[in-house]
Amino acid sequence: MALRADSIQPMNPATASAATQPPSELESGAQATSKGRVLAWAAWDWGSAAFNAVMTTFVFTVYLTSKAFGGEDQASAVLGGALAIAGAAIALLAPVTGQRSDTGGRRKLWLGLNTAAVAVLTGLCFFVFPRPEFLLLGVTLIALGNVFFEFAGVNYNAMLAQISNPKNIGKVSGFGWGMGYLGGIVALLIVLQLFVQPSFAWFGASTEDSLNIRLVAVFSALWFFIFALPVLFAVPELPKPKQAARLGFLASYGLLIRRIKAIYRTSPHTIFFLLASAIFRDGLAAVFTFGGIIAAGTFGFELKEVIFFAIFGNIVAAVGAMIGGLLDDRVGPKAVILGSLAGLLIAGTVILVLGNGSYVFFGQPWPGTTTFWVFGLFLCLFVGPAQSSSRAYLARLAPHGESGELFGLYATTGRAVSFLAPTLFTLCITVASPLVAPGEAQRWGILGIMVVLLAGLLVLLPVKAPGKAEIAVVPEA
Repeated sequence: MALRADSIQPMNPATASAATQPPSELESGAQATSKGRVLAWAAWDWGSAAFNAVMTTFVFTVYLTSKAFGGEDQASAVLGGALAIAGAAIALLAPVTGQRSDTGGRRKLWLGLNTAAVAVLTGLCFFVFPRPEFLLLGVTLIALGNVFFEFAGVNYNAMLAQISNPKNIGKVSGFGWGMGYLGGIVALLIVLQLFVQPSFAWFGASTEDSLNIRLVAVFSALWFFIFALPVLFAVPELPKPKQAARLGFLASYGLLIRRIKAIYRTSPHTIFFLLASAIFRDGLAAVFTFGGIIAAGTFGFELKEVIFFAIFGNIVAAVGAMIGGLLDDRVGPKAVILGSLAGLLIAGTVILVLGNGSYVFFGQPWPGTTTFWVFGLFLCLFVGPAQSSSRAYLARLAPHGESGELFGLYATTGRAVSFLAPTLFTLCITVASPLVAPGEAQRWGILGIMVVLLAGLLVLLPVKAPGKAEIAVVPEA
């Protein structure tokens, strides 16, 4: 396949003039930012909190790993296994998602269809009754929801270059993540007041057959779907390339391989970043996926306490994401990511070492719940900036017209190793189970997550910052 004619130029920004450098999609886009489009785009992040915070982190997965489904250790291992399988499925199916939305001019269409799929799967969780025989149904719906959520995220993240410019991309990306966390706060407060600890009597407050928790799934589905609508109306569809080739599904993989080779030849640090971010993003996802589960199973939090922690955690995470976005535009995304990963490792190590034990520091009692509250909030503070700056980092390196393709690779490489954290989480629990008292093994799953975060940090260290890396030259479809 021929390389793009307008991109066959010297690749090093330090030696090439601005006129001969291949443009990134961000640099070639509009330099003015529409506040309305940014708000509409960020509304999707706000709505997605119903799936991320309510369903997969603080409420529904806590319900799935309760004693009603066979016990915390066994149910946690099953959930971890299901998420590992989902990650493998995403790695196999996501490679062409961004590519086909780029070439077909259907970025917004696929965002809408995949978002609708997540909403439907979330709503079906209403039928997961609190009995062991429904555990498989529950983890399957959550795992499938993660698959379609990742597909939607490919197109959503690619839109970042459409609504921002080189001077504010970090701020816009951080604002989106912050809106997601704030949306999580509002959603969790509603869930708490209507379903978990209802303020007034109504049929949805009934705990018979866990009706109140199952109705949370219906609420989450509606919340996500409604707040996903603005971006579908406010942000224009991606223009369809005039000479877009029609490729079959398998042929798309051939093109993908050729483009990966071309990116490696012309912008190797783009590939290096994809590999590094794949590792540490899997660890970041695991922090939130298993955070509520560990709070309940290891530190003895009741569901309402988990939700209270989630509310404060989302406030801290929103602040962290927005501050991180501002720092991103000033010091660069690599510095923000490295600092965030270091903070996560420190906080996670303290939680692992102290566990749910009671201590006395400077004459003051320090119970296990205090350990989780203090250092769990530190985890929340650092997750947002790492996620936001990773998205902004890659958007800065996307070649003109290839943002969806590159974010497709972002999802692919991420999910190619997405089995790591769930697998290591499950493995550490399995290894620890015969060595510790019943109910204590879950805590050691933290160790698996920390190993993944550390590996991601080490791989990222030699990767060039976006301002020093080349823009890739890729073959046309």
